[in-house]
Amino acid sequence: MNKIEPRTLKGFRDYGAVEQGARQSMFLKIQTVFEQFGFSPLSTPTLEYKEILMGKYGDDEKLVYSFQDNGGRDVAMRYDLTVPLARYVAENQGSLLLPFKRYQIAPVWRADNPQKGRLREFYQCDVDAVGTDSILADAEVIACVAKALEALGLSNYKIRINDREIFSQFSQDTVRMIDKVEKIGVEAMTKEMRERGVSDSEIEQATNLVSGNTKALPERLSSVIDALKKFGLKGEIDFDPTIARGLDYYSGTVFEIVLPEKPEYGSIAGGGRYDGLVDQFSEQSYPAVGASVGIDRLYGALDELGLLPKATGAEVIVLNLEAELGSDYLELASSLRAEGINTELFYEPAKLEKQFKYAERKNITWAVVMGSEELKSGKLKLKNLSTREQTEVSKSELITKLQS
Repeated sequence: MNKIEPRTLKGFRDYGAVEQGARQSMFLKIQTVFEQFGFSPLSTPTLEYKEILMGKYGDDEKLVYSFQDNGGRDVAMRYDLTVPLARYVAENQGSLLLPFKRYQIAPVWRADNPQKGRLREFYQCDVDAVGTDSILADAEVIACVAKALEALGLSNYKIRINDREIFSQFSQDTVRMIDKVEKIGVEAMTKEMRERGVSDSEIEQATNLVSGNTKALPERLSSVIDALKKFGLKGEIDFDPTIARGLDYYSGTVFEIVLPEKPEYGSIAGGGRYDGLVDQFSEQSYPAVGASVGIDRLYGALDELGLLPKATGAEVIVLNLEAELGSDYLELASSLRAEGINTELFYEPAKLEKQFKYAERKNITWAVVMGSEELKSGKLKLKNLSTREQTEVSKSELITKLQS
């Protein structure tokens, strides 16, 4: 029988125990902040009807994975978490409490060119407020994401904020090109605009805008920025007229968050107001504002900055020294777990050195040593694998020590 070559698709990847453990710790920290702000979890399907997703992403629509399923239906894999949210709100509008404040952490798929910090399958982490046009909602969504970054140890971030009202005199094509100016430069932007037949006057207006020759800030944007300053954020808040967020559905406030010390990752979070998106699925109007964190970009930046949270997992390992004490080891491990202490039991008797090395590679902090002598005396050995310090404790003292 021929062996099948084990390989992953380009732009897709596995996450081993250490990486996935750190990612789950990230999710937990972010989720905790979102819930502190009153946002509740939501889950939407991987697949949507193709018509639900199409017509929302401008030029990027070509990146949507779409196909016919086994029933001949035209379906597509979700490109982001915002359009499925809009569909959900329209489908459940009779039962939703407004404002509807939700968050979702889930994978999305884009047939993009894989590069550092960008895969074809990646996680997004969204937070949205639907059913309100309050400037406080705009500010709170942005602040909520910023506080989540702070919970992960990031303080030197920059919030670049704008309002789509700035672009009211421009076509959608021009807005998308302005959104790319930081990557391609002003010269390339104007060249592309000429190639697309944009008028000289519009090119001049766009060039003036991205060069900083802008009129006064829109009143709503000024109010959002003033409100943002009340949240006690550690990062900078900068008006940036080049921030457009190229997706067609944005209608007001738009923002991105970048890390100045890691510019190669681009924006690690972004979003804005999209008051007309739900209206495409509903007769009733639902103003909305939201933000999305690119988990994979964020993970890469945290890793390089030495800020990855420690993976959750076993805090303690019960070492297996003697085969005849198997039931005693099971009983001890079970008693620790019953007290809420994450505990692993080494399955088979082995040399102490082997078991210690195993525990250290899994970043387990504590090892419990119990042989026949310890069992008789009632004094177990507890070793801190980080400091190498070892103490003797009773079973009751063991639980107290570990919980402290």
